[in-house]
Amino acid sequence: MAVDQGGRARRRLSTEERREQLLAVGARLFSESPYDEVWIEQVAEIAGVSRGLLYHYFPAKRDFFAAVVERESERMLRMTAPVPGVPVREQLAAGLDAYLEYVEAHAHGYRAFHRADAAGDQAVRRVYRRALAAQERQILAALAADPEFGPVLENRPDTRLAMRGWLAFTTAVCLEWLRGAQLGRGQVRDLCARALLGLLAPPTR
Repeated sequence: MAVDQGGRARRRLSTEERREQLLAVGARLFSESPYDEVWIEQVAEIAGVSRGLLYHYFPAKRDFFAAVVERESERMLRMTAPVPGVPVREQLAAGLDAYLEYVEAHAHGYRAFHRADAAGDQAVRRVYRRALAAQERQILAALAADPEFGPVLENRPDTRLAMRGWLAFTTAVCLEWLRGAQLGRGQVRDLCARALLGLLAPPTR
C-alpha cells in the first residue's frame, strides 16, 4: 500500500486497473479537445503517474489514442450485440436503448471515439475505421440471419452503403443529443429506429 500526502493509505493498482484508469482519462481529454491539443503530460498529471510510466503502457501518443478508440469500440459492440434467434424488428428498440444507454453513461468515450476520424494521424484513423467496420458487420450479420430482412437484403446491392449512411446518421443524432438537444432517450431511439426501417424498406418502383 502507498501513502498519499494526507497520510491516507492508497491501494496500488494492478496493471489492468492502471491501464483502464489511463484510458478513462484519455477518453475524457480526447472528447473535450482535438487530438493535437491533448498532451501526454496532461494525462500523466491527471492520473497521478509519471510520464515514463504512461509511456511504459503506450509507447507513443497515437498508440494511446488508438487504445482509447479500441476500448470504446469494444464496449459498444458488447452492449449492442444481437440475440441469436430473435427477430431484428423485436430487438431494434432494445438494441438502440442499450446503445443510447452507453452513449449517456460514457459520453466522454463516445465523443472521443468519433473524434478519431478527424485526427491527422493516418494510423489512428485506420483504427477508427476498422472499429466502424466491425459495427457495420455486426448489424449486417444480424439482418442477414433475420427471416424478415434477410431475403430482402440478398437483392439489395446498396445495403452496405445504406448501413454506413445509417451509422453516420445515428452518430450525428447522438452527438447532437449529447450537446443538449431537447429530446428524451425514447425520442432519439424512435428517430433512429424509423430511419433504419426506412432504409430497409423495399425500394418503390
